[in-house]
Amino acid sequence: MIRWWISVIGVCIVATYARAAEPVEIGVGYLGLAGVRSTLSLVQQPADSDGIAGAHLAIEDNNTTGKFLNQHFTLQEVRLKEGQDVAQAATALAEHNSFIIADLPAEALLKAADALRDRGTILLNAGAIDDRLREEDCRANVIHVAPTRSMLADALAQYLVWKQWKRWFLVVGSHDKDKLFADALRRSAARFGGKIVQEKTFEDTGGARRTDSGVTLIQRQMPVFTQQAPAYDVLLAADESEVFGAYLPFRTWDPRPVAGSAGLVATSWDAAHDQWGATQLQNRFLKLNSRRMTALDMQAWTAARMVGEAASRVNSGDPKAMLNFIKGPDFSVAAFKGQRLTLRDWNLQLRQPILLVDGRMVVSVSPQEGFLHQVSELDTLGVDRPETKCKLH
Repeated sequence: MIRWWISVIGVCIVATYARAAEPVEIGVGYLGLAGVRSTLSLVQQPADSDGIAGAHLAIEDNNTTGKFLNQHFTLQEVRLKEGQDVAQAATALAEHNSFIIADLPAEALLKAADALRDRGTILLNAGAIDDRLREEDCRANVIHVAPTRSMLADALAQYLVWKQWKRWFLVVGSHDKDKLFADALRRSAARFGGKIVQEKTFEDTGGARRTDSGVTLIQRQMPVFTQQAPAYDVLLAADESEVFGAYLPFRTWDPRPVAGSAGLVATSWDAAHDQWGATQLQNRFLKLNSRRMTALDMQAWTAARMVGEAASRVNSGDPKAMLNFIKGPDFSVAAFKGQRLTLRDWNLQLRQPILLVDGRMVVSVSPQEGFLHQVSELDTLGVDRPETKCKLH
């Protein structure tokens, strides 16, 4: 009996000490640009909190689990103003954060990555979709949560081919990122059996379309612009610059669906997504932010949850141990998309299903049925291991 009481007292002392011990602090930074991008549609204008709101929700989720593991997660946000040094800002943020969620353009992301290369700080790319960041310009200290253009294009192409809509009329914007998306669509056509029957370039000549005569001008311009195309099934718009794509649906000369940058759009997340428990996440986000969850919000949420998942699995706040786990074969993260997401070890890109949406509903989810792969069907989206140009070092 005495021995039993001694054992109970010992357990209580250990438990009391564990409660009294200071929690392990795990800092997560968020580095983005000040201001928000402009869109053609007024109802699609991003909120000031686009992205960071998703990270805040994930930090709450991390801390819910962290209470039981004596871990505490914090989030520090830095927004870069025009002309501000991204390398300097990233270095300052890295003083207290071993992981930094980045919503930066490609060149700025590379500058931040190179500035932090010798510090052991890991960047989680939540915004840039450029394939070159995972290929010829890949960095060992950058994990890519955002999907690539090639993943988005492949997801769309698989669905169109599955529907037997294989003849495509491609309209390309005149800006560089429009051309990059067009390149990805051409690659997808060659990969899955689509045929681009005609290409046209829509030149951005400037000018305001939100005027009293704007609707009349668009209604006259778009049918003429799309007239006399060879027989096609779908018009594909490559318009990441938000110049013309949103004006194409219901205005083409021939009665054809529009996809790509308007109409049927490939994305990592959408406010209409309600499968696999997504409604619960959507409702929690809406309650906290009084708005719907965007793709960037979800990408930032996933990035922060990857940090939380790694910390809980290795039961440590050591960034090196956490990174090794994320890069290892046992890592996965649940993201309400039907299957757990894992990391491609050849270019540090997060594998993920891609939603195909029309602005009101989720039409489908890729990879599509029948597109097989020897390792993971998710690797039918984007650059596969035999194709990669990435050399991590």
